[in-house]
Amino acid sequence: MPLLLGTVSLSLATFMNVLDSSIANVSIPAIAGDLGVSPNQGTWVITSFGVANAISVPLTGWLTQRFGAVKLFTWSVLLFVVSSWLCGFATSLEMLVGFRVLQGLVAGPMIPLSQTLLLASYPRAKAGMALALWGMTTLVAPVVGPLLGGWITDNISWPWIFYINVPVGLLSAALTWGIYRHRESPTRKLPIDTVGLSLLVIWVGALQLMLDKGKELDWFASGTIVTLAVVAVVAFAVFVVWELTDDHPVVDLKLFGGRNFAFGTLSLSMAYGLFFGNVVLMPLWLQQWMGYTATDAGMALAPVGVLAILLTPIVGRKVSVWDPRVMATGAFIVFSIVLWMRSMFTTDTDFFHILVPTMLQGGAMAFFFIPLTTITLAGLKPERIAAAAGLSNFVRITAGAMGTSIATTVWENRATLHHAQLTESLPVGSPVLDAAAHGLTQGGLQSGQAWGVINRLIDQQAFTRAADDVFLVSSALFVVLIAAIWITRRPAPHAAGAAEAGGAH
Repeated sequence: MPLLLGTVSLSLATFMNVLDSSIANVSIPAIAGDLGVSPNQGTWVITSFGVANAISVPLTGWLTQRFGAVKLFTWSVLLFVVSSWLCGFATSLEMLVGFRVLQGLVAGPMIPLSQTLLLASYPRAKAGMALALWGMTTLVAPVVGPLLGGWITDNISWPWIFYINVPVGLLSAALTWGIYRHRESPTRKLPIDTVGLSLLVIWVGALQLMLDKGKELDWFASGTIVTLAVVAVVAFAVFVVWELTDDHPVVDLKLFGGRNFAFGTLSLSMAYGLFFGNVVLMPLWLQQWMGYTATDAGMALAPVGVLAILLTPIVGRKVSVWDPRVMATGAFIVFSIVLWMRSMFTTDTDFFHILVPTMLQGGAMAFFFIPLTTITLAGLKPERIAAAAGLSNFVRITAGAMGTSIATTVWENRATLHHAQLTESLPVGSPVLDAAAHGLTQGGLQSGQAWGVINRLIDQQAFTRAADDVFLVSSALFVVLIAAIWITRRPAPHAAGAAEAGGAH
């Protein structure tokens, strides 16, 4: 029973954290209107959390050695509850952004430490099951977040997207402290790497701001984006050199010297970037161009959890027996098939044909996180697991942000191209256009309204074709990524690095 309760408490914290990174997305118009700012200014609610979170995640290893895993996790959850409560009470954008920065900073250690504590509490043979439960929350929450956020905003009010964290967080913190406080990890006082920390804040902050604001400012046509890119590249280069030569680095980059960690993190992060970019794109296309409401889009995407829930226990039991590289390869192949199926969507595609690839994607999700995390952590000493989990999660989160920016930017750029191609064959004065406009005016529309409807129909085709382009390229990239998986070594059966962590305490 303590093991089950511990798993529930850690999974709740992970779910709450991942949910909070996406739940505010659909609430921005309501938040901006309520606080008297423009929707563009309102996006700082998302940006501020993302930047702060990305900065604090890779600090997990250093903070764990300084304060202990259980104490750090419990305090992170409690401070997350407090900052969530403060976000709900914010009366201005400045207050809300400030509290979101605090929320992002304290949220950083929660995901990697939930991973670490789960692995530390399960016996070696069941470490895969621990990762399975953890992986489920990380993959399902980004899908649930926008749906829950939209429902709460429409039916209650936007502050409640933050208030719901309070009871969940308090329950998680109480259970975690009650169960794990006697299993605290060893601590040691380490000097603070102020130079490394400062460089980390600068390059991660610049990179996240560039990714979040790039599309809005037209990317490298903007001097602001160019400046942020230069700052990010220079600060990152200096950061790498400093951290590799410092005696007490704030981030242990030497972990990348291990083949499994380097290529495991690479394949996991790039695949997650592709996955997350498409997770964001699907509901945008459905709601903006297919006439779906937020609830309808949720119904089309929610079944992704069916196969994932059914298959995850099997994957958890077998990951230490089967070759995790084969399992991950299977996941990538299914992801590729799912995206290839989506690349054939048209404006006439019905709900059932949208549902089928979504169902199949759940099977890929079950075989995605657990084997790749097992490969990534294989062979590491127990005391390095927290640092490795923090660093790999940081790279994954950054890849997710990049995947979202790239997918939505490419989608809009390809839509512009398709719109131009479609209108080339329909010059002004063409009989087809004139007949369509005449039919609409006969139906009661004014001339301007009729041409607006025609333009909307062309846009619908253009954005649908653009989404198909993104899906097709993503499908091909998943196949290419399989090569990275096979550069890693197979973890020894029943002795994967993740499992070895099970004997840490």
